Amino acid sequence: MIRGVRGATTVKENKDIHILNETETLVQEMIKQNKLKPENVSHAIITTTPDLTATFPAKVIRSVDGWKHVPVMCMSEIDVPNALEQCIRIMMVVNTDQDQQEVQHIFLNEAVKLRPDLVKGE
Repeated sequence: MIRGVRGATTVKENKDIHILNETETLVQEMIKQNKLKPENVSHAIITTTPDLTATFPAKVIRSVDGWKHVPVMCMSEIDVPNALEQCIRIMMVVNTDQDQQEVQHIFLNEAVKLRPDLVKGE
């Protein structure tokens, strides 16, 4: 079954080191919590809010061991007034045997505000 695995995080500054580090933490947690293997990932879409321009967070996924050939694309998030700032969102489209409610969507840092109903322990 094809499922979407969602993740989001925020950074403190528009600097490449912050964007890459927080994206790496998010991606590794998405992989771990959902037991993802690159051969089961169709593609990943990454969006950033318009205030994040220092680097492409897709670099992180391409650098994960075995994930070099997973298609990844970065895009800009819609600039909605009063939306969460400095936010990176990821949608991985994966082949999995998990039921929809078993998929672990990961929200870190200030991004827990996006979907508090999906955050573990909240």
